[in-house]
Amino acid sequence: MLTRDLGERIARAAVTGTSAAARLAALPGVVDTIATMMAGSAEAPPRVLCAGLAPLPAGQAWECVNGSRVDAASAALVNGMAAHVLDYDDVALRGHPSAVMAPAILALGQALGRSGRDALDAYVVGYETWGDLVERERGMHPIKGWHTTSVFGAVGAAAACACLLRLDGARAAHAIGLGATQGAGLMANFGSMAKSYQTGRAAQAGVVAAQLAAAGMTAGADVLEHPQGFLRAHSPQGDVDTARAPRATESGWLVERQPVSLKRYPTCYYTHRALDALLALLARTPIPAREVAAVRVRISEEHATILRNHAPRTGLEAKFSMEFAMACALRHGKVGLAELTDACAAAPDMQDLMRRVRVETVAADSADWNGAAAFDEVIVERHGAPPLRSDRVAHPAGHAKRPLTPFELDAKFRDCLDHSPYAAVGDALLRTVRELDETPLDELWPTRAH
Repeated sequence: MLTRDLGERIARAAVTGTSAAARLAALPGVVDTIATMMAGSAEAPPRVLCAGLAPLPAGQAWECVNGSRVDAASAALVNGMAAHVLDYDDVALRGHPSAVMAPAILALGQALGRSGRDALDAYVVGYETWGDLVERERGMHPIKGWHTTSVFGAVGAAAACACLLRLDGARAAHAIGLGATQGAGLMANFGSMAKSYQTGRAAQAGVVAAQLAAAGMTAGADVLEHPQGFLRAHSPQGDVDTARAPRATESGWLVERQPVSLKRYPTCYYTHRALDALLALLARTPIPAREVAAVRVRISEEHATILRNHAPRTGLEAKFSMEFAMACALRHGKVGLAELTDACAAAPDMQDLMRRVRVETVAADSADWNGAAAFDEVIVERHGAPPLRSDRVAHPAGHAKRPLTPFELDAKFRDCLDHSPYAAVGDALLRTVRELDETPLDELWPTRAH
């Protein structure tokens, strides 16, 4: 059975580890998540979370908002929310795996006194489990209203934490089931504080699920594949494969073949191809905003559905707005952390530019990106001049097929730390996380720099 087989695979990896190649492939996602988590620690949503739950239970795990030591489940919740709140975290497996799994793994690993190598092995296992499940579905969960990251993230994090706890096959399967029963999250929360809260809750769910399984709590033996189980319950149309056996990992792990894609912009990933297209066009042919009659963006209907905020007035809303993305590129020549603010979104000139953006939907016929068009492109219509058409972009910069260089990843890390209360320790932290495979987790976090 699927649930049992996945549990056995987790248990084997807990004993043998994964591989040096898999750990190396996992490292960029963990490094990137630490960067986005630090930058997100100063944002209002995770601070509201900490204030609303204060005082958090004391423990050995570090949380980034107040720089305090709390229990592992609380640290995973806070850090997971902070990692995702800026929408600057990585993308893979139809969601944002690292923003869920890395905070859960680092929190529990620190509480258990584990090493960085243990943490990376756990990440590889969680990634494999998440990928195995999400790839069984032929439809798009977001169209039904499910937030894939928080639904599948609870299971992926549970698998990773079960590996950290070195559970046997039966208890690892129960951990998966306990994670699955906590998997939840709604697309209607995009553009609000609740969106990143859903991600934090998935990280917390993974920790709690593994801890409960270790203590003897059980879940359904076929909770994933049952006709009323996890996969079919969340499936948009019931078009899901529950019979196929898990893929063997002897020839390599999923993270090696399909690594994460890193974001260049702190906005929904569905804006990134169009942003690359427009910014490249502007680099070749600068276009003053006053000359722009209209901006036509060609993307799939599925992606357009997710980008639901057409006239955003806050930074959170702007993250899910193609209108904002295009207007920001035209007005500021870039889309970064400094632009994703309430003031920028609400500025009269930005509102005016957003009203000139038109989204045109095309077929979702990409061969390797579920729900995407084969490419996105942008057409800028000008007053008194011929329209300008961008290049066709199939993979945005930072995608696994167009990866960031180590220099670019380091630059993003430093930029995130510069936008955080931890700027003073950024270089030291970067040196440490580069060597995570050889680092005890208790040596990872900086002292509070608030």
